[in-house]
Amino acid sequence: MNHTGKTTLRTRLACGAALALAATSLAACGASGSEDGSVAVTLITKDSINPFFLAMQEGAKQAGKQEQVDVTLAAGQEDGDEEGQIQAIENAIAEGQDGILIVPNGPGVNPAIEKARDSGLYVIALDTPPEPADTVDITFATDNGRAGELVGEWAKTQLGGEKATVALLDLFNDKVVSVDHTRDQGFLTGMGIDTADPLKNGDEAPTGSYDGGDYEIVCNEPTDGAEDGGRTAMENCLNANPDINVVYTINEPAAYGAMAALEAAGKSADDVLVVSIDGGCQGVKAVTDGVIDATSQQYPVEMAKQGVEAIKTIAKGGEAPEPTKGLDFFDTGVELVTDAPADGVDSIDSAAAEKLCWG
Repeated sequence: MNHTGKTTLRTRLACGAALALAATSLAACGASGSEDGSVAVTLITKDSINPFFLAMQEGAKQAGKQEQVDVTLAAGQEDGDEEGQIQAIENAIAEGQDGILIVPNGPGVNPAIEKARDSGLYVIALDTPPEPADTVDITFATDNGRAGELVGEWAKTQLGGEKATVALLDLFNDKVVSVDHTRDQGFLTGMGIDTADPLKNGDEAPTGSYDGGDYEIVCNEPTDGAEDGGRTAMENCLNANPDINVVYTINEPAAYGAMAALEAAGKSADDVLVVSIDGGCQGVKAVTDGVIDATSQQYPVEMAKQGVEAIKTIAKGGEAPEPTKGLDFFDTGVELVTDAPADGVDSIDSAAAEKLCWG
């Protein structure tokens, strides 16, 4: 028992395994989420500003209402705020909650996650697997590597053999976060550019050949996943080389900032390919309007809904979720969105994506 008198999820999972071997364990295990049958979950996002995380919060609230789960929402003050997330984890432990859904802001959060699991809470990472991945019980996420590959594969088809002068607008340059390097390295892989260390941004050869022609990587700049960060990063890249014709961004807010910098530099949408990852409603409209050329759409509402449902299932004595076959996480899906489809690259158009978008 934890300090609230509730049987913890981890105890119930262990008991579930024991029950398969000994029916006499039934009295010790219990079958419901707590003595009063209630289930409580905290969703901890990176911030409460990014539309992606706002959509995730809405998905959790919807699932909580539908599943009769008490959902608490918490977040860091900004992307990268580890201390804010640690406090939210401590609160969930103190309240004796059943589980936590978290989009980790960085490795500094890991000890608090481990403490929560030791206290009996079931912890699911959403969108961003921690490093190491087994810090949490399971991750529900977009296949971020595939999301990057899709926009990379599409971009190289549009170049027609032209030299790719590339700007990489990443998340951070002062910490390692899996979603950051996985998307960046996925994009390069999709382009056909050899990556060195797949867990590190910026160590690939600055010049060489992609699948179709030559390339030059001008910059790896941090954006903090924000519009103002995207603009500053793009300005720095243009100062290094004004001939950039391919821009990859970690997310759509960074892409909006990048486009503002490009326009201020006299670049039109016809001069530069801009690809991103998110698929929010604003981003889909940006594809329709030709501001973003292609984006990989992910589904944060589903991540949160499925996470709430999974913790309720466990709390009520059901089975824990399993990773998608062939992956080390539960894949919540991704689609390439573009109004310029390319042979050999599966995609949906912005009209179809609008029906699936969020935010």
